[in-house]
Amino acid sequence: MLLMGALLVISILAAVVSSRLGAPLLLTFLVIGMLAGEEGLLGIQFNSPEISFFIGSLALVIILFDGGMRTQRERFRVALWPAISLATLGVALTCAITAAGVVWLFDLPWPTALLIGAILSSTDAAAVFGIFQSANLRIKQRVASTLEIESGTNDPMAVILTMTLTAVVVNIDSFTINAMVLDIVQQLVLGLFIGWFGGRVFIYMARKISVQFTFFPLLAAASAVVIFALTTSIGGSGFLAVYLMGFVIGNSRLPQLMHILQVQDGLAWLSQIMMFLILGLLVTPSHLLESWPLSLTVAALMIFVARPIAVFISLLPFVFPWREQLFISWVGLRGAVPIILALYPWLSGVPDQELFFDIAFMVVLISLLLQGWTLAPFARWLGLEVPATAEPDRRMPLELVGSKDPMELWGYQVSERSPACDHYWHELRWSVPVEFVGIIRDGEWVLPERRPQVLEGDMVLVVAKVEHLDEVSRVLSAGGSATELRNSDFFGDFSLKGSLTLADIASFYPTGELDEKIQQLSISAYFTEKFHRRVVVGDQLKLGQVQLTVRDLRSTGEIEQVGVKLLES
Repeated sequence: MLLMGALLVISILAAVVSSRLGAPLLLTFLVIGMLAGEEGLLGIQFNSPEISFFIGSLALVIILFDGGMRTQRERFRVALWPAISLATLGVALTCAITAAGVVWLFDLPWPTALLIGAILSSTDAAAVFGIFQSANLRIKQRVASTLEIESGTNDPMAVILTMTLTAVVVNIDSFTINAMVLDIVQQLVLGLFIGWFGGRVFIYMARKISVQFTFFPLLAAASAVVIFALTTSIGGSGFLAVYLMGFVIGNSRLPQLMHILQVQDGLAWLSQIMMFLILGLLVTPSHLLESWPLSLTVAALMIFVARPIAVFISLLPFVFPWREQLFISWVGLRGAVPIILALYPWLSGVPDQELFFDIAFMVVLISLLLQGWTLAPFARWLGLEVPATAEPDRRMPLELVGSKDPMELWGYQVSERSPACDHYWHELRWSVPVEFVGIIRDGEWVLPERRPQVLEGDMVLVVAKVEHLDEVSRVLSAGGSATELRNSDFFGDFSLKGSLTLADIASFYPTGELDEKIQQLSISAYFTEKFHRRVVVGDQLKLGQVQLTVRDLRSTGEIEQVGVKLLES
């Protein structure tokens, strides 16, 4: 107990230091596990793939469940089909191209090469977005949504491929294509159905039973484990089921959802730390060096050949800009999933069983070092960063008030960049209903009756419906720290309505010569015509010396506002 507690404390403290250095947090946990292992400083003897597989699978259930709950429905509307294409066709192409390279260079049997490709074919959402968070980086919604959904859905695809190919290698004599296809379809269908059904049952249960709110996060996590085990036991994809179950619950209007998410966040981080520590303990560094030529070759094939080709082909029907395709190619970051999948052949008695584990471990290390450390600067270099969304600094749900629409108490820390700074409450104009609760100033509650002026350093307290979060935040929030990309630097100092025509813009901005047909188009229609797909915040077009940047969207996907920035001639 002392040892495990100490390792957890050291991991968390090391994570604080590594995040300041821009290092991937998961790499830190993995290295600490290796240092504590049998060839490390502590010399802990641990050689149980069974325990590692059990802990890793349980941790993945919690992580995927958490990822599903945090995937908003709007993200599906923006990037569902590109992400699904990457998670299915992309995974298959990555597996096949990597296998072809291994067969050609090392003359390995095709089943073995395909199994190596399948094990390493999935990307890690937690690693990617952990790096974005530590770097205070927010990227375009289309790219972020595509990566988030792909990373959540390609894990089940990689699991299905790995399990199927492992069975092929073990029982090569009884293998048939029809049986393999049928098995894959069965896992997908059962995973989708049971995941959706499990989510609906949990929502019904949460609305009917009456227990303390502190029990609901535990009930949610336990339900996810039950759904995973049930789906897996009848031949379905348990990981796909828990991800979909999380998505159904996360997009419900449960009053307990905020409590569930708060606890689930801690459980997800604990799962990641424990998973990487255990995997770090399991590996023997000297064994990694025995197969380093094959491991380095596989890593190079996946990073520089297989992933870029798979992304280009998978996104071909969706007309993604080349910068976004290039970034998505580079974000093929490998995490814990490939290492855990490499335990499956080990436990199934595949010949050279430890080889798969050693290759997966080395590829993950190289991916975290090479890709993980360069993600944030690469995104900024490609111009994919957008300003941080304005949001409250403190949120407290008010689920017990009995309102049909979820309501919350929000606290906003006022800075000099907050639009409300130096104003009185009655001077602010609101398009939505919001109630002023007061100000926390120097630890004291200043009541609304005193009509206080909002000053820098104040914590402004308001109550409003959750659906009005964006409108309230635009007035009270500074929209990120001063070190982040500023709104005015990105969008420009002026905004225009999306319904204006290009002729209107040309009458008072230097747009250059415009075709008569184009002049009759609205800004919103012109963006849609140019991009051939759903527009997102941050998309840009240039007209002469004017740069138009999408600033705000309606729920229908039409442009509400664009930022206007004059370019130097």
